[in-house]
Amino acid sequence: MMTVKEAYKKCKEILAESEIEDEAFEVLCLFEKVTGFDRLGIISHGDEQITDEKLNELLSLVNRRCKHEPLQYLLGSWSFCGFDFCVGKGVLIPRGDTEVVVNLCIDFLKNSASKKVIDLCAGSGAISVVLEKLADAEVTALELSNDAFKFLKKNIKLNNSKVKAVKGDVFTAFCDFEDNSFDLIVSNPPYIKSDDIQTLQTEVQQEPRLALDGGKSGYDFYEAIVKHWSSKLRHGGALAFELGENQSDYVAELMKSQGFENIRTSLDLGGVQRAIIGTML
Repeated sequence: MMTVKEAYKKCKEILAESEIEDEAFEVLCLFEKVTGFDRLGIISHGDEQITDEKLNELLSLVNRRCKHEPLQYLLGSWSFCGFDFCVGKGVLIPRGDTEVVVNLCIDFLKNSASKKVIDLCAGSGAISVVLEKLADAEVTALELSNDAFKFLKKNIKLNNSKVKAVKGDVFTAFCDFEDNSFDLIVSNPPYIKSDDIQTLQTEVQQEPRLALDGGKSGYDFYEAIVKHWSSKLRHGGALAFELGENQSDYVAELMKSQGFENIRTSLDLGGVQRAIIGTML
């Protein structure tokens, strides 16, 4: 038998040996999932025995983490903009960087009399739900992947959201929507170059390729959305994207060529131009 404190120490050591970067934080996350104890709980219950069942469950998760299964998948949920989202194999994990594009969208919608929004490549529904909740927007979420669509529907329900989930492909579904339908189109599209995916962090490579692969140039989705979806915006409506590194200039030119004005970008905490927005006048 092992005490809670001993189990915590053992799990932390296993992760450290596997060179998991923030092993102290990750052990706390896994510990809380299995035992319900946060940092304070581990300290105050440290001398109590941990059951074999809980210890085995904990070690199983730790071993999976050592094989670089994403922490968020192991936990089964992740927080984004203060809301919880179910995540797992087959859906992109919501990231803090995406808050940059969400903030641009909220700022735009504050001054918009109508707030009809479509989120393209919606994935887990993180952007959709947050805009519906924080900007009081009427949001449609479009997603192609069967696996991601299940999470999208689950997260709409989890957050008691009114987002409308629609199954569809960005490259063809524009035909299903009337012109001048939306005040805002937002997308965090796949934007990694196909050849670069094998160079990504091992954890990221376990996320769905469909949500990462932006084609040979990384711009396939930006080009298709700007070309086929811009007409779906009302006069004065906006188009907003999350961006990969060094993509802002190209995407800005794409948008200008389609008639967008007032184009501006926003930086993430690492100083990368992570989001862009422009209005169709």
